Amino acid sequence: MDILYLLIPLSLTLVLLIGAVFWWAVRSGQFDDLEGPAHRILMDDDRPGKDRRESSP
Repeated sequence: MDILYLLIPLSLTLVLLIGAVFWWAVRSGQFDDLEGPAHRILMDDDRPGKDRRESSP
């Protein structure tokens, strides 16, 4: 029963920490554009690699 005196404040501290990290992530724009980075990978342009191979001897 004495362990509850340790676990309850520890769990409340953990919940506050997770809430603060989530609040920071939302405020800093981490969830604004969820699809943009996924589309940028598919729209990758390969021309700079081809130009380098053609210009090298």
